[in-house]
Amino acid sequence: MTKIWTIMLAMTLAACSGAGEVAPTAAVPAGGAPGEPRDVATDLAVPWGIAFLPGGDALVTERDTARLLRVTPAGQVRRLATIEGVRPEGEGGLMGVAVKGDQIFLYYTADQDNRIVRYRLAGDRLTDQRLLVQGIPKGSIHNGGRLAFGPDGNLYATTGETGDRPLAQQRDSLGGKILRMTVDGAPAPGNPFGTLVYSYGHRNVQGLAWDPSGRLYASEFGADTYDELNLIKPGANYGWPEVEGRGDDPRFVNPVLTWSTAEASPSGLAYADGSLWMAALRGQRLWQIPLAQDGAVGRPVARFTDRYGRLRAVTTTPAGTLWVGTSNKDGRGSPRPGDDRIIAVTPSS
Repeated sequence: MTKIWTIMLAMTLAACSGAGEVAPTAAVPAGGAPGEPRDVATDLAVPWGIAFLPGGDALVTERDTARLLRVTPAGQVRRLATIEGVRPEGEGGLMGVAVKGDQIFLYYTADQDNRIVRYRLAGDRLTDQRLLVQGIPKGSIHNGGRLAFGPDGNLYATTGETGDRPLAQQRDSLGGKILRMTVDGAPAPGNPFGTLVYSYGHRNVQGLAWDPSGRLYASEFGADTYDELNLIKPGANYGWPEVEGRGDDPRFVNPVLTWSTAEASPSGLAYADGSLWMAALRGQRLWQIPLAQDGAVGRPVARFTDRYGRLRAVTTTPAGTLWVGTSNKDGRGSPRPGDDRIIAVTPSS
């Protein structure tokens, strides 16, 4: 924690670049400690995304098996489908999931690219498959993959640069971006460039979350030095590969927080009870990041360090608790009895 606080203190002493960017401050209260976690579901295989249906059940993707699971609040698990066309490889596979009414949206790795598809859910059957976006660059690393609906009703998707670093700065490429689209896969009205691209200069974003005021935050993998939490603005350039962490370059937007890669390697991100909650893979902890009403970011607090291994998925339930998924079977972790699992966490004990 000393290393983290040193980084944050240095950031507090300097103004953030970019109009409207929020400066971190130690003045934001840390918030209460979360409650004792409990297992919801066990014996899963790399649960990557979690999204809740209107009735309260969750849909869970498994990256490497291409299975889409339905999990009840009581922890009953059943397979809805094995998604056709998924080609798991390295960090790719069946990844993001988002729900809007009876429409189910999935992000997956296919033979030649990453894709976003839409289905209708009729009972326990997926019907009316429609391909919304294709041609998102794929690779053995940095495939992005998160899907989430924003408060504006549009679908947001995160993509990676697949290790081909220049893609992040190329606005005509879908790699290394945050995308924003309608439910039919068209560029959302008001997008800054008239395309799907909402922001660019990203290495590998895997977490999206909005605070109650509608501010969008994204968690992003760094390379060797700094992982990032960014406040996302339409049309903004977040600097990769020219900058990792803070660059104080007027061309790019600085992150609002950074971590060493050993303490984070961030993936899922959610908002609940006055804080952002960020899953750490290599860091093997859940980061609680307090937010003030004006968007000021407080001192992060590490929760459950080394207790559950690698953490990837974080989603707020309809009841306001958190579901957190482990990723210990992804080839980089050390599976424990019962892994992979989804745990439920009450944000305040």
